[in-house]
Amino acid sequence: MQSDTSPVADADVPGQGSGDGLVGEPSRSILRSETWIVLALSLGASGLSALISFIGSVTKPGGLKDQAATLNGSQAPGRPWLDLAWQLFGIATALVPVVLVAHLLMRERAGGLRVLGFDRRRPGFDLSRGVVLAAVIGGSGVLLYLGARATGFNLTVVPEALPHVWWKIPVLIASAVQNAVLEEVIVVGYLLRRLGQLGWSPFAALAASSVLRGSYHLYQGIGGFVGNMVMGALFVLLYRRWGRVGPLVAAHALIDIVAFVGYALLAGRAGWLPTP
Repeated sequence: MQSDTSPVADADVPGQGSGDGLVGEPSRSILRSETWIVLALSLGASGLSALISFIGSVTKPGGLKDQAATLNGSQAPGRPWLDLAWQLFGIATALVPVVLVAHLLMRERAGGLRVLGFDRRRPGFDLSRGVVLAAVIGGSGVLLYLGARATGFNLTVVPEALPHVWWKIPVLIASAVQNAVLEEVIVVGYLLRRLGQLGWSPFAALAASSVLRGSYHLYQGIGGFVGNMVMGALFVLLYRRWGRVGPLVAAHALIDIVAFVGYALLAGRAGWLPTP
């Protein structure tokens, strides 16, 4: 039986070999630790934060639908240039785990993010499938959100509460793209690769990815948790079919752009759109 610390594949003995500075295949225990570290620095921590936030919401007097969850809020009210600096800082630092994953995959000699299908090899393929996927999931997601909120299972989601300044829309678009890249690269591409290397079954890996995606949306309520779990399962199946996270990033980015920018344009003007 292979020990837990044995290499995933044959590798040079540390300290010996060609001296090219590259690292051999990591052991299973290293892969397991690495995966926990990546999640602790990114969406795993977000999942725990969302759970704490949800507990606070359900134990607060009043129903969930009478409470609000703001996704993009001002970081320095009344100081637009400082606010912009904080917004850009937040977007940039949120992508550091993606850079870490790219680095780890390069050290693994896997080709970086290209092995996950996050590159510019097939832009037409990624965008066309992303548009179709966004249309299907976006429409059903709005209906699920409205239904969950009406039945008291969801908070009122406020996609943006930024001041009316010139950088508002560009920042919302950048935030949407950041969300898409972070989530699809880590929760789908990276996590499935690592769980497969650790011997998880396809179903168990799908369940783990879906539950993780749902967990960091729990701050929105039960509807956000369930809806994102379903979306996560679908994204895993499509990733396995296409072998690329590119279409998933495109779809996710489009969904969030429509949600963020659409709310900015329609809040207070469309009677069907819930506002605090």
